Parts: sequence; C-alpha cells; structure tokens
Amino acid sequence: MNRIVVPAQAAGRLGDAWRHCVGTGRFNLALRQDYQESLALAQREIGFRYIRGHGLLSDDVGVFRPYDAAGHRGTRYAFTYVDQVVDAYLSLGVKPFLELGFMPEALASGTDTVFWWKGNITPPRDHSEWARLVRAVLRHLIDRYGLSEVRTWPVEVWNEPNLHVFWKDADQEAYFRLYEVTAKAVKEVDAELQVGGPVLSPGADDWWEPFAEFVTSRDVPVDFTSVHAYTSGPAEHVPFGVYQALRPPRNLLEQFARPKELLAGTPLADLPLHVSEFNTSYRPDNPIHDTAYNAAYLAPVLAEGGDVVDSFSYWTFSDVFEEVGIPTSFFHGGFGLLTHRQVRKPTYHLYAFMARMGQEILARGADHLVTRDDATGRVTVLAWQPVGGTDAPAEPDRHELSLSVPVPAAAGGRAFVVRYDVDTERGNAWHAWGEMGRPASPSSRQLDLLRDLAEPARTASSSPVTPAPDGAGTGRVDLDLVLGRHGVTLVEIDVVRDETPEWLDDSRVLGT
Repeated sequence: MNRIVVPAQAAGRLGDAWRHCVGTGRFNLALRQDYQESLALAQREIGFRYIRGHGLLSDDVGVFRPYDAAGHRGTRYAFTYVDQVVDAYLSLGVKPFLELGFMPEALASGTDTVFWWKGNITPPRDHSEWARLVRAVLRHLIDRYGLSEVRTWPVEVWNEPNLHVFWKDADQEAYFRLYEVTAKAVKEVDAELQVGGPVLSPGADDWWEPFAEFVTSRDVPVDFTSVHAYTSGPAEHVPFGVYQALRPPRNLLEQFARPKELLAGTPLADLPLHVSEFNTSYRPDNPIHDTAYNAAYLAPVLAEGGDVVDSFSYWTFSDVFEEVGIPTSFFHGGFGLLTHRQVRKPTYHLYAFMARMGQEILARGADHLVTRDDATGRVTVLAWQPVGGTDAPAEPDRHELSLSVPVPAAAGGRAFVVRYDVDTERGNAWHAWGEMGRPASPSSRQLDLLRDLAEPARTASSSPVTPAPDGAGTGRVDLDLVLGRHGVTLVEIDVVRDETPEWLDDSRVLGT
C-alpha cells in the first residue's frame, strides 16, 4: 500500500459551512425537556451556529390569534411560545434560521395540510393580513432581542413550494406572489434583514430561472437563495418504516452546486447559497440514518461541501420529530444525530469529529481529510471507508490508509496519538440495540448500556517523529490506519513534551 505524503504547507482553510446550521423538528417541539437536553449536548460537542425547522407560524405555536367577542374584533399576535423557544436557542449559543410557515388556520385559504401534526399548506386568504403577521413577528423579535441581533437571522419564505405536499398544487405563480409579499414585508420592518428562498426540494431545476426572472423584473428583495438535497429514491413502505435506494455521495455535492450553475448570468448568481436541509434519505423512518454507513457516506460531503455552498444543514439534530407520527420504537430510522434520550448515532460522531479538526487543510482525498490547528500545531486526521450507494459493490470488512503526516519537531522525538473509531460494531448504538433484541422502549439500564456502547472506541499511543531532512523544525509521523467496515476514524497528533522525572523506573512497576 502506498503511503500518502501530506504536505507541510496548508492548502486552504476548512471553514464551518458544515455546521453553520442544523435542522430540527417543528418549532413547538423545542419546548420539551428531551429536545433541549439533546440540543445542549450537540452544542457542547459540535457547536452549530443556526437552527432551522418548520412550524413557526403553525397553530400549535399560537402566534396568530384573531378574536371576535363582546363587541371587540381584531387580531392579537401572541409570542408566549416563540419567546420560550428563542430564549432557549440563544442560551445554548445557537441562532434561529427563521422559516416562515406554515399557514395559520384562521388565515388559510383552504384546509390542505401536511404531516401528522397538520401544517396548513395553502396560501393566505388575505395577503395583506399575512404581511401584517410577518411584520408583527419580526418587530417583536427585534424589540426582544435587538435589531443588530435579528439582522443576523436569515428569514426563509416557506418550505419546498415545488412539491404538492408542501404548497397547494405546487402553484409556482402563487408562491412567487407569497414570496414577493413576504420579502417586501420583511424589508418594511428593516432594510437590512436577510430574506431569501425559494427553498426548493431536489428535482426542481425548472423553478430557478423563473424565480430569478420574477424577482429581478419586479425588483423583489432576495438576499440569499436556498435549496434542499437528498439522495434517496422512492420509498418502499413497510409497517412504521421504509427502505430506499441511495445514489452515490457525490450526488449530494452535485446537488449543492446545481443552483449556482442554473443561476449563472443572473443577478442571483453571486448571492449566498444555503442548503437548508440535506441528508441521505428524505424519510424520517428510514433505518439508514441510524447506521455507520450513513456516517461514512456523509464524511466526504462534510469535507468538501463548503467549497460549493455557504452552508449545508443536516436534517436533523434530534429524533424528537413527529412528521409521520410519534415513533413506535427507540431506533426507528429518525433523521436525528441523536436518538430520544441523547444516545449518539454514528453520524453524530462524524460531526463531533469534524468539530475537533483544525483550521488549516493540509490534505484532502477520497478517504481522508488532514488539518492542523493554527494555535497549537495539533494535527488531526479524519479518515473513512468510501461507500458508493446502492449500486456500488459491497464494501470490504476493512479499509487501509497509510499517511506520512507533518508535525512540529519534538524534543523527545515522539508524538502522542489518540484515535477514535466508529464502524458497524464500534461506537454504534444501533448495532448494540439490534444485539439487545431491539427493545421498543429500553429500560433505564438498557439506555445506560446504549449510551456506553455508543461511545467511539479509543486508543492512545506514541509514535516516533522523524526529523525533516532540511532541519526546519518539523518532523513526520507515519500512520498506518486500518478501519472497520463503514468506519469513520479521528486521529489527533500532538507533540510529546516529556516531563518524566529522571528517577522513575517503569521496569520496576509490575504490569508495565
């Protein structure tokens, strides 16, 4: 096996597009303890910048409250739940990425809904009343959190209007009208608030040119564009779940890049582009989300996605999520990086590994990303077994990678190497749950076991540092990595500064 020599000179910066935003279940769910404990964990170990979900204006949040009683008639805007949720977000260091939807029933033009929790997908019966609602929400947020803060919160208009399931008849003209009314209402509140769309699902290439033409010809504000990306095929339904084929991971990166290609030559071409949802499967009941395969599949996407978009938001951080109903089993193929009760999934570990990478990119390949920390010189290696989707050959039981990694020269000639491994068996609570008999409602003891077994395998060692021939104060460490099936590995390398007292003699310690 050839050894890859990692250059000592940085090739670029990693950036944080991969954790700029994360998805969440509907807005109302953020009131729950399980949800908030899960988000607190994700923020401690990953640190997302923004969070986006549906249902800000749906009835279970209670913002739009018309009244007609005792001779009084009008509309009251209530923010009891909005304040609790946004307060919780900000206390955990994450900002809202505001999605304006779905339609309050009292303002809706029809009764069509989506999801188990019945988000109304019809246009407003009165666009002026909708604009007043939008202005009221934003003015309240500014009054409570300050204009300079709210100016940093993107405001996205609706969700996937190209799909009948999310927008009545997928009516393009009706969405464009909604977008125009909404964007202008946003700017009436403050010209520097960020508003954008059209929040398209995969396969909506034919919407981009008309959208660009519409907003340009009518001088409609648009500060960013947004799109969603998934690589799964049609769903084969089974009770409380689905199976789907997956296209190769590279297809996600192609989807990320597609809007810029379609908008080339338009005034929208250079706007920030946010992938405000992405994952393998678009279903919240596909077991792929719980697997190590999902982590290995997404590793190259996290490593490269920032090259083509300003952000890409994993859908979602937690299994506290109810689009197709309340889950019937602990593991159920939910979108979450975390299960209910904060059991980490393999894809969670991928994100936690990325959070520990350095800022300087030294090398990037089909199965690895090598970075260096600006301040400490610590070198980190993220490695994974490449996977290719449904039509690719089955992956072998192991994947080998050899690297020569540059490190600062060490006085003692050694480097401290810590390794963390996740694969089909290690750091994989879904595997452990299967061996446990797939309990639908694990006991407290079983939950504790699952949390323990979800931890990555850890090893620590030291490796010799070979001085660089030019004597420039650097050296090299050779790494020979063997990954398990569908493995994702993090290696951290620090220079050893040996402080062992000269009188210690380990040979006299039994067991060493």
